[in-house]
Amino acid sequence: MSKVYRVGVIGCGGIANGKHLPSLSRQDKVQVVAFCDIIKERAESAAEQYGNADAAVYTDYLELLKDASIDIVHVLTPNDAHADISIAALEAGKHVMCEKPMAKTAADAKRMAEAAKRTGKKLTIGYDNRFRQDSLYLKKICEAGELGHIYYAKAHAIRRRAVPTWGVFLDEEKQGGGPLIDIGTHALDLTLWMMDNYKPKVVLGTKYHELSRKEEAANAWGPWDPKKFTVEDSAFGMIVMENGATITLEASWALNSLDVDEAKCSLSGTEAGADMKNGLRINGEKHSKLYTNEIELDAGGVAFYEGKTEKATDVELRKWIEAIEEDKDPVVTPEQAYVVSRILEAIYESAQTGKAVYLD
Repeated sequence: MSKVYRVGVIGCGGIANGKHLPSLSRQDKVQVVAFCDIIKERAESAAEQYGNADAAVYTDYLELLKDASIDIVHVLTPNDAHADISIAALEAGKHVMCEKPMAKTAADAKRMAEAAKRTGKKLTIGYDNRFRQDSLYLKKICEAGELGHIYYAKAHAIRRRAVPTWGVFLDEEKQGGGPLIDIGTHALDLTLWMMDNYKPKVVLGTKYHELSRKEEAANAWGPWDPKKFTVEDSAFGMIVMENGATITLEASWALNSLDVDEAKCSLSGTEAGADMKNGLRINGEKHSKLYTNEIELDAGGVAFYEGKTEKATDVELRKWIEAIEEDKDPVVTPEQAYVVSRILEAIYESAQTGKAVYLD
């Protein structure tokens, strides 16, 4: 019989209940046995819904880490706590999945990657958009070289009006930033992964606090309080890689634009281009004529049956457990996630100083 991995969850808020715990509950090879949150009632509620009769509840993550029977820990806290908790879990002999972004700062992200290497335990970051059908298909196209050399790309993370007003999303001290570090991080991770290019050279960035100051603003989750909106409402960056490739990154929770896309990328290569704007489209030139191919990703094809598909978050969790079980690198490696954090931090730094930031 295959091993059943015992999982402890640290942080039982929105991302735990909205993503990780439902997906963990659908995995055959895991059992969530420990729940930790600084608000005890949240941990108890999560344990009641997703744990077994013997599930343990904690308010101190260090107590949870003392349980030697726990194999895997999921770190689902605000960004400023990611590094210390993840490192402590790695040092306690646990494999760790930490929710994105890797950490509040690049220095903390680097500490996490070093801890994983030092302890020999596996560490991955929750960039679940890699596991969507369109992402996985486009990755195969890129790996096959069908786009040629990708020298220009755009990372899209634009909402018209969808500012998260709950939790600590608007708290710069807890999160380290706003839409750039929240949703821009997904788009950038996806773009770098498709390009398989993790060597940035220079970064130029801007950020704005324009719409965040508006009272009674239209918003998917109701009006925000301008006094509590301490992070940027929009941020933009241009990244030039060591090989000369250019990436533009756009991230906003609130922007006066109808060109709205989130966790998507557009790629331009020497042989063809691709984008996720309206489904997955491949464009290029063949026999002296331009073409656009729209990829059909639906699993159906017969009347009255839509086909069977697996949720991206379930694929992410399945691949994570496989990496542990088969002792191989996770799909999202700590080294890749660190580069994402380094670029995001450079965009913030450039926006603050008005100068380009050169990376070693």
